[in-house]
Amino acid sequence: MPHTSPLIIGHRGAPGYRPEHTRASYELAIDLGVGAVEPDVVVSRDGVLVVRHENEISTTTDVAEHSEFLDRRTTKVIDGEEISGWFTEDFTWDELSLLGARERLPELRPGSAQFDRQQPMLRLGELLALVDAASARVGREVGVVVEIKHATYFASLGWNMADLVSAELRAAGWAGGARGLVIESFEQSVLSELKRTGVPATYVYLIEAKGTPFDLLASLGAKAEKYSAALSEAGLDRLAHEVDGISLNKRLILAPDVLGHATGPAPVVSRAHERGLKVFTWTCRPENAFLLRQYRDGADAATHGHWQAEWAVLRDAELDGIFADHPDLAVSFFTPEAPRRR
Repeated sequence: MPHTSPLIIGHRGAPGYRPEHTRASYELAIDLGVGAVEPDVVVSRDGVLVVRHENEISTTTDVAEHSEFLDRRTTKVIDGEEISGWFTEDFTWDELSLLGARERLPELRPGSAQFDRQQPMLRLGELLALVDAASARVGREVGVVVEIKHATYFASLGWNMADLVSAELRAAGWAGGARGLVIESFEQSVLSELKRTGVPATYVYLIEAKGTPFDLLASLGAKAEKYSAALSEAGLDRLAHEVDGISLNKRLILAPDVLGHATGPAPVVSRAHERGLKVFTWTCRPENAFLLRQYRDGADAATHGHWQAEWAVLRDAELDGIFADHPDLAVSFFTPEAPRRR
């Protein structure tokens, strides 16, 4: 039976062309043909789910230019890492709505940076409504992949992310089981909590190439297993009973050697598929800065390197979902008609 095309997911919209997580970014991704878009969610001081990659917002908004908020700059420890800046949980939604979004990587994506400060941040409810409207406009169903960020950290502040997300999805009509809804997190505990609320979705566990899940680290300390343990035979057996899929840092699939040359597709994909798990990967980006060494073209980090060669390794892995910053490139490349790697 031939493998079907993977779900192409607009990673934070279309951030290769517009500032991430903005209305323009998401609408462009849908217009470019993605099957789903991905909002990351964090929390405001008054419990609003805000669509941002991180709760620290100085790199993706103009908060530092607002004199009325200068005294909100602080230093916190988020998931074990000390970070300085401005944090969503220190602002009400009304205050956050005053900020303008900006390009996170202006040196790599100056074209996107031209749209800085033109649009505000979004709430999750606004993003869901946007997808509803865009699906009707383009005449096809577009899914949503909700990534829950820093659930253990926000729980320490009194916010239950599972309850907040469940309530928002129900209010927006996205919890009936008939929509293309995926929910993912780097912390499996919040996925389990959300499943218990009864929200029908495809639940996907995000897995890094290195490190330890913070929910396990917070509860077990030195006894916590690293992400790599989830990819052992025993780990995959366990996950097959607890989640619907896994989403892997692409390095785990490309499996680079010490020289930065791909040796993949790594067998972890087929081993997961044998257990009935879906397998996604993140993130397909064409710039040299994000490619393995063998696929770079020159020394300029912003230059589009030999991305087709790197993505061909991922295509050969027969994945179920692909996160991409440039949706048009991914939609065009990951199709049955695209020539196979030789």
